[in-house]
Amino acid sequence: MTETTPGWLSSDDLEQARAQMPILYVEAVPVRVDDSGEVTSVGLLLRIGPDGTVSRTLVSGRVLHHERVRDALLRHLEKDLGPVALPRVPASLQPFTVAEYFPTQGITAFHDPRQHAVSLAYIVPVTGDCRPRQDALDLVWFTPQEAVSRAVQSEMPGGHGVLLKQALAHAGCVI
Repeated sequence: MTETTPGWLSSDDLEQARAQMPILYVEAVPVRVDDSGEVTSVGLLLRIGPDGTVSRTLVSGRVLHHERVRDALLRHLEKDLGPVALPRVPASLQPFTVAEYFPTQGITAFHDPRQHAVSLAYIVPVTGDCRPRQDALDLVWFTPQEAVSRAVQSEMPGGHGVLLKQALAHAGCVI
């Protein structure tokens, strides 16, 4: 009997699916905005990768089978930022960009050695208290200028630094 309720693949099934087709992801750039809607700070997660490297990253995760994109976005925001982050998911679910991750470097600016993935990317203002959960060590808030600095960008693997720059440009930040 096939279990369809959780919408999640076993580790073996996920590995096989990753080898045969693109996987859909959502990514969120958590921001704080002032009263006029201008981005004042960007939240970046600090994580330890499977190989032990420490990096800065965005909120990211797979969309489950039979899950709405909006629900996946909220689930990953809560998982990574905590239950009282109070994200304001955009009324329109049109992403600011679509990032295509390939296992082969150089096809796009985005690289994921595990798979071919397509990611819908959103800028999400948060107003609550953010406390990282799951596999994130910390959440650090940077000004837009600090976030695009060479030092911070060098800590963002796989093209997340490029995605962050695209998000800030989309939000009208002058850097």
